[in-house]
Amino acid sequence: MKVLDFKPRLFSTLKNYSKETFMSDLMAGIIVGIVALPLAIAFGIASGVSPEKGIITAIIAGFIISLLGGSKVQIGGPTGAFIVIIYGIIQQYGEAGLIVATLMAGILLILLGVFKLGAIIKFIPYPIIVGFTSGIAVTIFTTQIADIFGLNFGGEKVPGDFIGKWMIYFRHFDTVNWWNAVVSILSIIIIAITPRFSKKIPGSLIAIIVVTIGVYVLKTYAGIDSIDTIGDRFTIKSELPEAAIPTLNWEAIKDLFPVAITIAVLGAIESLLSATVADGVTGDKHDSNTELIAQGTANLITPLFGGIPATGAIARTMTNINNGGKTPVAGIIHAIVLLLILLFLMPLAQYIPMACLAGVLVIVSYNMSEWRTFKALLKNPKSDVTVLLITFFLTIIFDLTIAIEVGLVIACILFMRRVMETTEISVIKDEIDPNDELDIAVCEEARARKSHEEHDGSDEQGRSQAHGLLYLGPDDCADAERDHHDVEGKPHGFLFQFEVLAHGRCEHRKGVDKPQKQKRERGEREVHRAFAFDLGNGEFFHGSPFVRREVRQCGVSCDPRASATPSGVKPISFHYGVGQDSDVWPGGVM
Repeated sequence: MKVLDFKPRLFSTLKNYSKETFMSDLMAGIIVGIVALPLAIAFGIASGVSPEKGIITAIIAGFIISLLGGSKVQIGGPTGAFIVIIYGIIQQYGEAGLIVATLMAGILLILLGVFKLGAIIKFIPYPIIVGFTSGIAVTIFTTQIADIFGLNFGGEKVPGDFIGKWMIYFRHFDTVNWWNAVVSILSIIIIAITPRFSKKIPGSLIAIIVVTIGVYVLKTYAGIDSIDTIGDRFTIKSELPEAAIPTLNWEAIKDLFPVAITIAVLGAIESLLSATVADGVTGDKHDSNTELIAQGTANLITPLFGGIPATGAIARTMTNINNGGKTPVAGIIHAIVLLLILLFLMPLAQYIPMACLAGVLVIVSYNMSEWRTFKALLKNPKSDVTVLLITFFLTIIFDLTIAIEVGLVIACILFMRRVMETTEISVIKDEIDPNDELDIAVCEEARARKSHEEHDGSDEQGRSQAHGLLYLGPDDCADAERDHHDVEGKPHGFLFQFEVLAHGRCEHRKGVDKPQKQKRERGEREVHRAFAFDLGNGEFFHGSPFVRREVRQCGVSCDPRASATPSGVKPISFHYGVGQDSDVWPGGVM
């Protein structure tokens, strides 16, 4: 067994790299770099740091994630999910504390990848993910109210908590600057309507260009100078800073460790979710452990140059795919484009209105909110709704660290209760034909039957049927039945029958045809079967493509060449049922 299975996709894709592929990557990289520019600036300012630090993060982290990552098309950089965490850390510990927390998060991400724990992230319940992403979206929107309306607090410090922010907003709402409000609303409208006439150029970039020019004309020729710009609040530096190692002390490490765990967990979820979505579009399969090591390395190096936490960005990754990105070279080109913008065009960023960036972040928060999914999950069983709402409100009222911790604990407790209530195992005799309705051509049937008869002098075969929630490869069940069925150490066969009620995000899987999708939407069950052999030196699966794909995601070895039943195999059948009250799939949460 390899201690470290680290295989960056860049090096494997370069083996058959061509000029046509490079041209596709070049165009995609340029477009993604332009798309990333306004987002990096907005995320940096919203997080409480200067705008160039958002771009520095996109450059360094984006380069490292593409260079070392386990996905062919993943684009890394700062994301909206980190805004709330970063802002809170800076408020309490300053930028030095942010550097320490990000470094620790980087180390944790690397350890997750080294110890091959990438698959664990897949088992985080979907209601928790939706709960805290929707909560983050509401919090991001809340932080932008002051810039949207140009509120003047008269030197009063804005509280860091959700309720405190809204209280100060209401107290000072009579100071609204309507020019700011017009700029924000105009920016939102431009971003919203751009996709109707342009699929290539992002609405955020068009909004920034149009609104910035408009505000500059108003200031220069109409004497309207009440609209704040980036240059009014920040001094922009057009250079990459030198690396600086922060001063570490044990007290700071202890205080910041829970926050570092939150950054690491959120970064892992975001990056692997982004990579999984990309796989569904491209038909590729990312290496989750390699991806986590790349994410950790990026978060270990970026803060040394003043950057903020980074992870895989779903929107930029999809932009890369939609514009023809084929390999990690596109992500590297995107980082180079941002570097050139930082060095030569960054002084122009001082003219961008803060209200315009607030409009950009309003759209970001709307897209993050997943309100349609949130609404749909409210129709789920009470246990799922409970986890969803608790995670959502804890994220808004308290902070993301508490929300994730409490949400995971509650989800584990509810899941264990659900398993105990719904799982049942029983033994059935003389009712199994291991080749019935399976796509296995038994080329050694006669020899297998003869060997089996010599083995125990009968044709009796046993079957253990388990109803309820089981994870693929249930060792405890297998060990219990081994004592009942195994004779003289002969090998076992496991006949898995998956009865799956598909719902949630399953319809987004690549290759799902329309009738199958409609069937899933109607809540009908699907049955998948496969035969597995435990031969003492590994497990061999044979079955439908669905089953093979799912068992690989669980880390179980699959060998499609296992097309014959080995001699002496005594089959055991597991019936895997997923009911209306569950969103557990073979391979994790969909």
